[in-house]
Amino acid sequence: MAALSRKHDVFQAIADPTRRKLLRLLADKEMPVTVICGHFPISRTAVSKHLRILADAGLVKERKVGRETRYRLEPTPLLELKEWLSFYERFWDNKMAMLKHYVENGKGHIVDADGDDK
Repeated sequence: MAALSRKHDVFQAIADPTRRKLLRLLADKEMPVTVICGHFPISRTAVSKHLRILADAGLVKERKVGRETRYRLEPTPLLELKEWLSFYERFWDNKMAMLKHYVENGKGHIVDADGDDK
């Protein structure tokens, strides 16, 4: 699903810790809403609202099996997050290289990944 056709933004959808926990829970297997509710100290209505936001962002898919609604993770929209975060990896990599050099060379001056003094 294209990012522009989604009702909710992926970034907004994962901003809530309950929704992040829902995604992690659904990463392993499809689950009916009744089972999902057992993992949260909130009402079924609240869980359903969170699932709706995730579905509107394209992050979960639902299907009916008889009278039961089952949900599963749809990981494709998470690529948008991965692409956005990958830009910032260079900053983390540089900081880790600086820390590695500092730890390996003892206390003293710190150099960045390019060997420049900090």
